Amino acid sequence: MSKIVVVCPSCDGFLRAVCVDCELCGTKLEGQFKTPSLLQLPHDDLTFVVEFLRSSGSLKAMAAKGGTSYPTVRSRLTRIIGRLDSPADGTCEHGSVLEAVAGGRLSARDAEEKIRRAATTRAITGRPERDTRTSRQAG
Repeated sequence: MSKIVVVCPSCDGFLRAVCVDCELCGTKLEGQFKTPSLLQLPHDDLTFVVEFLRSSGSLKAMAAKGGTSYPTVRSRLTRIIGRLDSPADGTCEHGSVLEAVAGGRLSARDAEEKIRRAATTRAITGRPERDTRTSRQAG
């Protein structure tokens, strides 16, 4: 079975599933199904998350396994969390990209990617940028 493709090879926009079927009985459901946030991560980030879970969430174990420092692993995890906190539809929240970069939740590279994706989404759909600020709550 092929790997699920979640990014359009033509424009880098997110793809959505429109049909799913049961392997056992063949029942088919058609509609527009949201791709889970984890599946929207790049392959190397998804692999990192799987390894993180296999190490019981131990950043120390991840650093030892990968031969890197704890701060390097922590930084990568923070970057991935930033990607998961981003809107899944590719829209860009007003001002939140700069806030995320300033707060260390998003790298400059990821911010550029998010802005480009939002511009592409607006160009294709004609929809303006959303302003739905969200913040993670401590706890």
